Amino acid sequence: MKQKAIAVFQRIAVAEGKIHGLPPGEVHFHEVGAVDSIVDIVGAAIALELLGKPRVFASPVTEGTGWIRCAHGRFPVPAPATLAILGARGIGVTQCDEPHELVTPTGAALLAEFAESFGAMENLVAEKIGFGLGTRDNETRPNVLRAVLGSQSKVQSPKSKAGGAREPSTINCQPSTHLDWETDRVAVLETNLDDCAGEILGSFVETSLAAGALDVFHTPIQMKKNRPGVLLTVLCAEAEADKFSELLLRETTAFGVRKTIAERRKLRREFVEVTTAFGKVTVKIGKIGGKVVQAAPEFESAKKLAAKAGVPVKQIFAAAAKRAKA
Repeated sequence: MKQKAIAVFQRIAVAEGKIHGLPPGEVHFHEVGAVDSIVDIVGAAIALELLGKPRVFASPVTEGTGWIRCAHGRFPVPAPATLAILGARGIGVTQCDEPHELVTPTGAALLAEFAESFGAMENLVAEKIGFGLGTRDNETRPNVLRAVLGSQSKVQSPKSKAGGAREPSTINCQPSTHLDWETDRVAVLETNLDDCAGEILGSFVETSLAAGALDVFHTPIQMKKNRPGVLLTVLCAEAEADKFSELLLRETTAFGVRKTIAERRKLRREFVEVTTAFGKVTVKIGKIGGKVVQAAPEFESAKKLAAKAGVPVKQIFAAAAKRAKA
């Protein structure tokens, strides 16, 4: 929950940093630092956590027109930060004839962090419905945010015809009651190389991991004209895609980088200490539905115990994994 809330603030910081030409860590949040915005962001993270981390879908993003006044003066709607946040995630925005701001930077960051996709409801069976009403009276549409908690129907319904008035902005949540895994989004950066020395590749792997990349690896491939090459891949936080793209272009012979945003499914994990016949070992366990499905002894812990007991590390691994799943 804490990591998700921080990730929302990070999106705002990155967007504001680009607008002001500052690193994210030097950004002053201005309006976003107000108590109500902090409550919105932290409250949203807590709410989704309490709901069991459901999948989140949203209606298309619709923004109004006109002007807003912020810390730096009068700006047209959408606000610069709102556009930057939505653009960084690749979320489209359509303006309507409502002469007011409908999407704030805080709202844009929440959508960018939590929503998987944007579109009309399809086969959604509503179980609980909540409405949040704003204090301003809009001219053309209700000032309402609707949240629907539900599940997907197994009965396929025909697609609704286009036309008619727009619905209030909607966030649809589909709980995964039997799959309580964690989800997040990462950037996958790739480039094909056929002229990069092995020493440079090795140095890049070490440098990028030290800089905070989630993973770095290179795979043998066959390129044009049957040339042997490598596919260099970097996994990193979505907000750090530009940082590692620049590092890749500077540190290797690449002329370009491909970026893909991928969603991960991760086991709920924790570290436990198990007692084996050789001694205690730290083990990382992964669970689904409260049951252990993976157990991975920590190498350094197993290595120290193996040296002390005078046995192969694999023997410690086997003993620790068996105890963790017991």
